[in-house]
Amino acid sequence: MKERESRPRGILFLCVANSARSQMAEGIARSLAPPGVKVWSAGSRPTTVRPEAIAVLREIGIDITGHRSKDVGVIRVEEVDLVVTLCAEEVCPIFLGNAPRLHWGLPDPAAVEGPEEERLAAFRQTRDELRRRIPALFMETSDMVTNEESEPDEMGGKNGIGES
Repeated sequence: MKERESRPRGILFLCVANSARSQMAEGIARSLAPPGVKVWSAGSRPTTVRPEAIAVLREIGIDITGHRSKDVGVIRVEEVDLVVTLCAEEVCPIFLGNAPRLHWGLPDPAAVEGPEEERLAAFRQTRDELRRRIPALFMETSDMVTNEESEPDEMGGKNGIGES
């Protein structure tokens, strides 16, 4: 696939706590982003980055130990030209900029309780789904980014890739 001529120059991944899904998305996207593309994550009620998110990204060679949870209000609206919301069970934060939005409703791995291996398995599943979706943000795909909601995907969320 060819790179999109109008690919985003600033991508924001948005969630509530900015502790798991959006942090993993930021780390993965930064590892794949072409030069000149900025990537951020933020939340409406930031907490701390989950150690499980750090661990499962470390497994694939991505280090997010320096990441910190950020409030969506600290993101410079004028630099963002694509917003990807990742909330599934909760109400997604509002971003006041005019950037197009994609909604990828992924289950929150931080909500999984139980033994460490069960929690890590949930984080791995989310990580792997993000790894499947994020590369398309940097490729040429017709109607990839729209202001309208996408069709439900196989994980029960909305993928926004190639849907119109």
